[in-house]
Amino acid sequence: MGKKAFIAAFTIFLLLMSILSLRAVFAPNRQAPGQLSRGNAVGIIRVEGAITGDSSAGWSGTGTSTDKVLAAIREAASRDDIKAVVLRINSPGGSAVAAQEIGIELDKLRERGKPVITSMGDTCASGGYWIACSTDYIMANSTTMTGSIGVIMELTNLEGLFGKLGISQEAIKSGEYKDIGSSSRQLKPEERQLLQDMVQDSYQQFIDQVAKGRQGKIDQARLMGIADGRVLTGKQAQAYGLVDGLGNYYDAVREAQKRANLDENSKTVELNETLFWEELMSGSGLGSWLQMRLGPALRY
Repeated sequence: MGKKAFIAAFTIFLLLMSILSLRAVFAPNRQAPGQLSRGNAVGIIRVEGAITGDSSAGWSGTGTSTDKVLAAIREAASRDDIKAVVLRINSPGGSAVAAQEIGIELDKLRERGKPVITSMGDTCASGGYWIACSTDYIMANSTTMTGSIGVIMELTNLEGLFGKLGISQEAIKSGEYKDIGSSSRQLKPEERQLLQDMVQDSYQQFIDQVAKGRQGKIDQARLMGIADGRVLTGKQAQAYGLVDGLGNYYDAVREAQKRANLDENSKTVELNETLFWEELMSGSGLGSWLQMRLGPALRY
């Protein structure tokens, strides 16, 4: 390695160390995942970007992996010092299955008597809102984008493009519907109906989740009037009964402290903190955008 290259690499190393040091200074209450705190605390679990079952999602910057979130929830359940949890959600949604898995684990955590508070960031929509409905209290900022209650499945038809390029594709299949959703041809009417039935079944599950989570706060008729995929501001959502209160992250932490009978000076513990390298890899969020749109899957 030449002298100039060595100096450049060393400078970058020092810069990275400085950034990490600043993070430690300005976040004195943060603790590494799994590190025990002295005294009772509020656990912080973050759901950032597209929600996916891909275990590499967090590392690659393409969103939130259910593996990490589920592990953090289970850690909160097992630790005696964690008396409440704030779920900080900044997500446009994602995989229906991934959202359901997180919701199920949150329900188990609440059954153990530990209150869970949702703190919405810029966006908490679709699958993000599904997860929020498995918490005890939902707090949004007045301009948070939320709602988007609905299900979507997108397919790409490249038949015309293949024809122009002289590409043909042939499927050898065991059954009539084995190649349903193939990009090389249009859907048949009966195939379209099968997929529509899947979407409607998943949509009804979403409605049931919201009705259960918001029981006594929004009636069925009013819910169905806005469960058409529309996006709402936090203030609008509160008026409809989808959100309990308006406030920022610290207001949500205080709500968790109150519900757990903790002093307002009690610590917060990051249970699935995003590491510096993960933040560096996240870039502009293009990965999340692609993650949300590739493949014929049910998405909230």
